[in-house]
Amino acid sequence: MMTPTPPIQETTPLHDEVKKAVESYLMHLNGENTTSMYEIFLHEFEKPLLVAVMKHTRNNQSKAAQMLGLNRGTLRTKLKTHGLL
Repeated sequence: MMTPTPPIQETTPLHDEVKKAVESYLMHLNGENTTSMYEIFLHEFEKPLLVAVMKHTRNNQSKAAQMLGLNRGTLRTKLKTHGLL
């Protein structure tokens, strides 16, 4: 007896997920003004990106820096900023 093939799950493009997050953030402002939204989103996106890449590279900073297109010193600074060292 053959086991059924699980359905293929399509992934949502990253830009669509980011758009949803931004729209949700703006909706929850309830008309309040905000400043530094750009910095807020960069900070919120950067940490999980670093965590995932470091996990993928088994904490090899040289490989992670190469994947991210950063030099190793910049990567170390970002890891320190996010408390990941």
